[in-house]
Amino acid sequence: MKETKKKVTDFFKKYEMDYEDIDMEKNLDTFMGEMQKGLEGKDSSLEMIPTYIETDKEVPTNEPVIVMDAGGTNFRAAMVHFNKDKQPVIEDSEVYCMPGVDEEVSNKEFFETIAGYVSDIVDRSSNIGFCFSYPTEISPNKDGRLIRFTKEIKTREVRGRMIGENLKVALASIGCKDSKHVVILNDTVTTLLAGRTVSSDRKFDSHVGFILGTGTNCAYIESNKNITKKSDLDPTKSQIINIESGGFAKGPMGTIDKQFDKSTKNPGEQKFEKMISGAYLGPLSLMIIHKAVQEKLFSPVTCERLNDLSELTTKDVNDFLHQPKSRNNPLSAAVTNLSDESTNIDSATLLSLIERVIERAAKLTAINLSSAVLKSGKGHDLACPVCIVAEGTTFYKLHRFKSKVEFYLKKYLEDRKNIYCDIVNVENATLIGAAIAGLTN
Repeated sequence: MKETKKKVTDFFKKYEMDYEDIDMEKNLDTFMGEMQKGLEGKDSSLEMIPTYIETDKEVPTNEPVIVMDAGGTNFRAAMVHFNKDKQPVIEDSEVYCMPGVDEEVSNKEFFETIAGYVSDIVDRSSNIGFCFSYPTEISPNKDGRLIRFTKEIKTREVRGRMIGENLKVALASIGCKDSKHVVILNDTVTTLLAGRTVSSDRKFDSHVGFILGTGTNCAYIESNKNITKKSDLDPTKSQIINIESGGFAKGPMGTIDKQFDKSTKNPGEQKFEKMISGAYLGPLSLMIIHKAVQEKLFSPVTCERLNDLSELTTKDVNDFLHQPKSRNNPLSAAVTNLSDESTNIDSATLLSLIERVIERAAKLTAINLSSAVLKSGKGHDLACPVCIVAEGTTFYKLHRFKSKVEFYLKKYLEDRKNIYCDIVNVENATLIGAAIAGLTN
């Protein structure tokens, strides 16, 4: 095993991709430098989008709000209120198909379809919290202008339109008489806001919202006086900033990372996301494995089998990490039915390769989260830490990933900086956060 580990470590060091060579302090300084430039309106790979969503207002009890969630191929709608204990109560929740998934729809068709989805509940509140998780420019009035659709949504006419404004027109067209107050925000922001419903016995100094699933993003609370690219903000107040952290372009990319980026559909974009998120960890691992085959890190038979692999998902990687001796995934199958010695050596080599890819992703994730926590300026008291509300299957389902991230957070934030944070999961965070936004902004 010692020889195997050295062989794999030398391989990653050769291609400048070994997690042990990532300097936390240096990369945090770089990440936070990009954050600062984004807040100042200077050229930066981090957009640092102001959301105009504030977090210091009390959440009213027993006041209903309509919530909507659009961010993939499904559209969700529900009624939410907060009981006397400030806990969310979700009612009449329904899931529909996102308009534009199957065929091209016009602007009118898009919004009228959504209006139809909420027709049964639209008269039960004058407030709407709309989690709209596509690239959107948010306005001070909490409306948002769509920059572009992702996830293969087919409706070109909606690009550049105001979401809330067009929704109100569509609601009026189906007979809704009263004017609605619509708040537009994305899933990272709703995730952050959902942290406000964590048990009242817990006290937190601030909140961070973090998504790591197919893609990744992060949000935190920033003082308006530091958002110098906007001249009309009240400097005594704060708001949530959508970092768009997946776009960070100055991370420690190695030789294979750069080759992998060029092979994707959007070369040069979302470089950080391509090193840590679920959409990319599988394909990136496959490219690393193929490079290891070229370096003859495996026996000839295993090299031939691995070289024949044309695709690899993050689920395949995760299954292998959970059950490396099972034959039910392509990686395990490639290192079975050899001689006992070759099977053991090749299996250990492959497992070590994948583990180091995941370890690096966890360390990079900790750099992202540490940057948000440090930039908030909060968390100096162990009894009142920063609450990181984390969502996403990659973060919670990838083998030992969460514990690895927590290790690096403790090692750097707590042990070196005396800054404290806790990671929590909030069920139905998107709907709950949208409800809070709709009621308090």
